Amino acid sequence: MTAFARLRALRDRLRAQSGWQRASVLVSAGVASVLAFAPFFVWPILFLTLPVLYWLITPQAPEIVSRAILRRAFVDGWWFGFGYFFAGLFWIGEAFLVEADIFGWLLPFAVTLLPAGLALFFGSSAAIARAFWRPGLAGLLITAVVFAGAEWLRGHLLTGFPWNVLGYALTGSDSLMQSAGLVGIYGLTLWAFVIFAAPLVLAADADTNASSLAALIPALAAATVPLALAAAYGAAVLASASRVSSDAPRVRIVQPSVPQREKWLPAKQGEIFRLHLDLTRRNVAGQEDDFKGIALIVWPEAAMPFRPLEHPEALQAIANLLPDKGPVLLSGGLRVEKGGTPEAPTLKAYNSLLALDNAGRAAAIYDKIHLVPFGEYLPFQPVLEAIGLQQLTKLRGGFAAGPSPRPLLKLPGLPPIVGLICYEAIFPSAVVQGTERPGLIVNITNDGWFGNTTGPRQHLHQARVRAVEEGLPLVRAANNGISAMIDAHGRIIASLDLNVQGIIDPPIPPVAVPPPYARWGDALFLLNASLFLIGAGLLGWRRPRPEAKASLG
Repeated sequence: MTAFARLRALRDRLRAQSGWQRASVLVSAGVASVLAFAPFFVWPILFLTLPVLYWLITPQAPEIVSRAILRRAFVDGWWFGFGYFFAGLFWIGEAFLVEADIFGWLLPFAVTLLPAGLALFFGSSAAIARAFWRPGLAGLLITAVVFAGAEWLRGHLLTGFPWNVLGYALTGSDSLMQSAGLVGIYGLTLWAFVIFAAPLVLAADADTNASSLAALIPALAAATVPLALAAAYGAAVLASASRVSSDAPRVRIVQPSVPQREKWLPAKQGEIFRLHLDLTRRNVAGQEDDFKGIALIVWPEAAMPFRPLEHPEALQAIANLLPDKGPVLLSGGLRVEKGGTPEAPTLKAYNSLLALDNAGRAAAIYDKIHLVPFGEYLPFQPVLEAIGLQQLTKLRGGFAAGPSPRPLLKLPGLPPIVGLICYEAIFPSAVVQGTERPGLIVNITNDGWFGNTTGPRQHLHQARVRAVEEGLPLVRAANNGISAMIDAHGRIIASLDLNVQGIIDPPIPPVAVPPPYARWGDALFLLNASLFLIGAGLLGWRRPRPEAKASLG
């Protein structure tokens, strides 16, 4: 028996599975697929797992499409998706253990219901792909478009949650990552599905009368040619990248590494604030300095666990810290706006990025616009609060979203800055929302909620890809890590590892020439999807097949 025959036999055995055996295969494939992403980057695993998914949601040969067939495809896709999201998002459960006495009972629901809900996108994709399936490469192209379209929807529906979009599997190296600047992460998802599924799928579908070489060449070419072109493009981009100037202004990034269990204890507020001050006034050698060459200081999200604009003593301490004509401090902080009438006062709380100058004044403010559901607010907040539920921040009424489009922070001696707070960095095409191009991205976050898990490492990697898509350097300040300076090509210039306390003083890297994605955004995804469908049509869209209307049972 030839290798191709063995492959076909394996495919047929997988398709013959049913019940819990079939579900177990799909869940296992979904779980294993997570190894393709940060911090593992074992992306070759997808050469095995995606063919399993494809084989089980598609038929051996064209057949009449019935409701029963579509239901089975949906269930198969759902099981794969459940394993994928369960393994990829288990770290979310850590947040419920920070205050286990209050939120611990929600842990089993969080780590199962969220993957179950997100898996609906995979299940729906599988059913739609099965409905429009065609043999050969045409079927792969159609399936890639459907799954990539579902990933785009996952990033937008119900505020969106585009975590570990499949395209990130093609960003594990600096050279491959540059393709995100060409087509964006959703465009890479299109290509990823074909690249990883094609070799085994096309080899198994090869004509039994064809020679081994004739069967092998197209199967391998479908993966190796796009990968080689992407690597070559990335290498060319990196070779032509501008170097950091020796006299470039520097940023002091402060990582206090405050345990999340202590972060909001009233007795710890003063101690935490003083820790930030003490870390800031010392350089990387631990010596007090005069901030020479430092143009910007960045503290992480909610660095001051109180409302700093309502505490004159805190603002004065910051004013005393910063020298005349010295750096501006960018810090996460909470703020409240009072409104309404004396008879019916209202309060709006914001998770903000505050630019504080050497007079202790707020020179600029950015209020987070993309809030975390169940973390910063509750859907149907008044109703759920009335029955005793609360978000993880425990803020009565939840946070309010800031005004859109996202404004730029314009500070003396610095390029225009676009601020991203926490998971706002995972949303492609939503970084720059105005017409003016910034010169620097500042992402502040507090990943201390998620402990020493894959979550903070995945978060960092997705921020790196945002830098590539926009062609902009990115400063990342995280409470407990991973803080970093990232250049416009996604490379880490300097960093502080997880749970390390300290500072770094990296220079600000130059901006890159705006890549195509920075100019046209997800229109490039639509263009690539259209080309895939045209290709599917040319390859056999009109190939005769049984009528779908023959059965609905």
